[in-house]
Amino acid sequence: MGTIPSETIEQIAAANDIVEVIGSYFPLKRAGSNFKALCPFHQEKTPSFMVSPSRQTFHCFGCGAGGSVFRFVVDYEHVDFPTAVRKLAARAGITVVEKSGGRGPGDKEQQRELRQRLLKLHAEAAQWFHENLIKREVGKAAREYLRSRGITVEIAKRWQLGCAPDEWDAFGSWARSRDYDVRDLIASGLVKVKDDSDSTGSQRSVSAQRTPMDRERAAHATASYDRFRGRIMFPICNDVGEVIAFSGRLLQDEEGAAKYLNSPETALFRKGSVLFGLDKSKRALIEADCAVVCEGQLDLISLFESGITNVVAPQGTAFTEAQARILKRFVNEVVLCFDADAAGQKAAERSLDALLQNDLIVRVAEMPAGEDPDSLVRREGKTAFEKRIADARDFFDYWIERETANVALNSLSAKMEVARTLAETVSHVHDPVMRGEVISKMSVRLAVSASAFAALVPKQVRKGPSEVTTERRQQLVPPNDIALLCILALRSEEAHQFLRAQSWREVLSQLPSTYFLERILESEVRPNDSASLSAFLASLEPEEEDIISGWLHLKTPPNSVAVPWLRLRQAALRRQLDIARDRLRLPELSTGDIINLQKQILDLQEQLHELSQPAGPADN
Repeated sequence: MGTIPSETIEQIAAANDIVEVIGSYFPLKRAGSNFKALCPFHQEKTPSFMVSPSRQTFHCFGCGAGGSVFRFVVDYEHVDFPTAVRKLAARAGITVVEKSGGRGPGDKEQQRELRQRLLKLHAEAAQWFHENLIKREVGKAAREYLRSRGITVEIAKRWQLGCAPDEWDAFGSWARSRDYDVRDLIASGLVKVKDDSDSTGSQRSVSAQRTPMDRERAAHATASYDRFRGRIMFPICNDVGEVIAFSGRLLQDEEGAAKYLNSPETALFRKGSVLFGLDKSKRALIEADCAVVCEGQLDLISLFESGITNVVAPQGTAFTEAQARILKRFVNEVVLCFDADAAGQKAAERSLDALLQNDLIVRVAEMPAGEDPDSLVRREGKTAFEKRIADARDFFDYWIERETANVALNSLSAKMEVARTLAETVSHVHDPVMRGEVISKMSVRLAVSASAFAALVPKQVRKGPSEVTTERRQQLVPPNDIALLCILALRSEEAHQFLRAQSWREVLSQLPSTYFLERILESEVRPNDSASLSAFLASLEPEEEDIISGWLHLKTPPNSVAVPWLRLRQAALRRQLDIARDRLRLPELSTGDIINLQKQILDLQEQLHELSQPAGPADN
């Protein structure tokens, strides 16, 4: 991927008023010159989330989150920074042109261009499949099937469901007619290449073409065919709603054919890193702090359309580590609603390690035999299904019962085998409270002491991300004078220019905890320009942005910039003086070294004396 120029970021920031952007997500109330609301990033009863129109920043004095309009979209939408920039650019009608890093059309640029072509192809393919379903005779059987599953035309439109004709080259022919290169069609996974035995007959027709270009294109065309044929098509989107792949369900069962067929791995699609429905359900996930997980697309759509909107589905029968990490960004709890058959139970068990590795609380809503979430919610309704979710059992209660159901626990060897299996799973539980509860449950069920069972659990030490962030913030926060100069340098153009005119690099190099002040003075930030300030904040790490946004929401200090700067210069000289005195105490110094150090000490003492004298405002 390329980089987005800072001038483009400034332009986008200037075109997106932070009050209007945040106000489009939830209501803000005026509080003097600022606006306030309950913080969306933590639970609170009294508003501590403040938005500054003049600085174009937000900050929560409860949890410490804060920054520019870009940071808000990143945190609230749970997207990365480039995606937030593009979303705000689209809102303002600004085109984002990325730099390729000055290396010309290299591999990264080619990958970016391929990605853009594939996104366009998938978007148009989804529309073509959809029109087949809604408008054309070829979609009649698919419409009847979906109607039998409770999927109305309106629902099909909301989810852009489609139909792939039961023909070898219907999609490929349509795509080539729109001038899509066959190589891109193959790269998308929507078209497959025939093997030699499939294509021998087609090669004879190629020679009849008139030009080399025609012959090459025809050879590719006749040597390829549609991956999806005779299937209901479910577009798979990334978390910002772009179509990146498809899942196709057979309309008529065929011997040897998979009931469900997914797109292969492509430049857009990594099966183990995508959750179906996340683009529609992520706000509901955050608000509920709980994800209802089901296996199939129809299950998810039925639940969502019934009003249970905090739902996702993995692209397969079990969660991967990457999918669990994504889910942890939105929720702390997961309720698995997998089918009651053996495959569903195995999927639940295989999901456990990935979910526990990410400190997710896992519960299981067991489905009656022969039922799935789709059939249950249509038969029982939303309220009854919500009760099933509320009554879902803790996963470990469910799993202990399953693991011990057919084991003779009066046999020591059988008991030890089960205990080791359960202990291995407990090792993935990092939360100490949850781990203690699970160990207690398992030891009771196995009729062994908690300490004996705990001794079987492999020890795994991991520092949680919140601990790292808190530790990092504590390391970053500078002493008072440096923090004061940071605030003044970001709030006043005059103070910023004053500091830039000093020998600031020399002074700050002698002092600890000057990271922020150096970043500010090295940058091209213009304190009186809120768009420039937003671009500067966007260049920082999240925990750095939190700290600076907090400073920006404080009242402007009355101190003149010259006063704290003078104290910093004095502190730097004292530090140099201490170092010189320490060196003078070293043994085996030559006479020349001693004389030089003594001269240096006298010079530093004289500079300190001069700085301690009253000085006018022009003194530097």
